[in-house]
Amino acid sequence: MNTENPLGIAVIGTGRMGADHVRRIDRVISGAYVAAVADVDEGRAKEVAGTAGPGCTAHTDPEAAMDAPGVGAVLIASPGAAHEAQLLAALERDLPVLCEKPLTPDPEAALRVMAAEEALGHRRIQVGFMRRYDHEYGQLKRLLAEGRYGRPLMLHCRHRNTVSHPLFTTEMLINDSVVHEMDAARWLLEQELTAVTVLRPVPSSGAPDGLGDPQLVIFETSGGALVDVEIFVNCGFGYQVQAEAVCERGTARIGDAHGLLTNTAGRWGGEIADDFIVRFADAYDRQLREWVDATRAGRVTGPSAWDGYAAAAVCAAGVAAQRSGVRTPVEMTGRPAFYSPVSYVRTN
Repeated sequence: MNTENPLGIAVIGTGRMGADHVRRIDRVISGAYVAAVADVDEGRAKEVAGTAGPGCTAHTDPEAAMDAPGVGAVLIASPGAAHEAQLLAALERDLPVLCEKPLTPDPEAALRVMAAEEALGHRRIQVGFMRRYDHEYGQLKRLLAEGRYGRPLMLHCRHRNTVSHPLFTTEMLINDSVVHEMDAARWLLEQELTAVTVLRPVPSSGAPDGLGDPQLVIFETSGGALVDVEIFVNCGFGYQVQAEAVCERGTARIGDAHGLLTNTAGRWGGEIADDFIVRFADAYDRQLREWVDATRAGRVTGPSAWDGYAAAAVCAAGVAAQRSGVRTPVEMTGRPAFYSPVSYVRTN
């Protein structure tokens, strides 16, 4: 694409995700550059800024990064608890934002962000639900949208991680992991999630003390479909995300990783990705590339603040269902007309 007048981006948060986005902007996509970075760890911010090329400034204050010379958009990759203040600051400046999930950790904060965006009169926020940009998820979305297999009745999902980090909690199974299936199911089925049930088997011997891992999460939808998610964050063998749609006249499954297949020494097999950054590397690239292209064209596409709010509301019900062991309805406001649904189906 035309790289004249590239988009200057302020990256807020320079941990693993933020640093990876800095690398992506600098080396993978075109039409943009990292103008500034911000992190509470000043040394970390300076270190990451040093990888972004000349002219990138380092800050400890996110608003200072947003006000840095050349900044025309913001990418938020900081911890979720900081998102509301940073999103509101970006909206005050009328800056386009790509915000890593969660939009906010709770639905009440998400409603405040939505109100601020609606007050502007135009969308500025895209939420980083990158699975919508994955090639296989795009194929499944198109197939379901075409309707050739009839109405989707069930969606079976598996979400497995090799090992959880030391600070991982039982609630994070919902808020940090299953949240991706929440958004994917809403997008694939074009239905809202209306109730959550969480079933908890005996924890795996590989799970740290106090972590209820694995779990089976069941969603009911506004269209009468059922979605089940096996979440297992200490499976021990790799990172694996799969989904199978069961429709009236057929099924479709993604995530089987039919890539390189080897046959040697009396065995056959392949490889399983180490983590989400490896598995969804292309999706992250596509997401950022399309956000930059849309922003430079004066448009906002992809998951909206409404999608972020919906995920937060379902997460709240999911955590409540974890604790109570009973079916928990999802409490949500009606969708504002400002966030009228737009079908996002990839064409390539």
